[in-house]
Amino acid sequence: MAALDTTRFASTGSFGLVGRIGAFFVSAVNAAIEWNDARVTRNALTGLSDRELEDIGLCRGDIDAIAQGRR
Repeated sequence: MAALDTTRFASTGSFGLVGRIGAFFVSAVNAAIEWNDARVTRNALTGLSDRELEDIGLCRGDIDAIAQGRR
């Protein structure tokens, strides 16, 4: 999974409005990256046959949970 370095925005309170806007931007970019990672994972697992999913210990019902990182 991809992630951005948010340590520069750790003390957003001292930067006021500019810091809050920067933190919002970083948050939005991270959300977009996480969404794309889940989409890629979901597409890759959906492309597998039932037999291939079974070989790795999954079933079709597990795909959404895996893509969202809940399993």
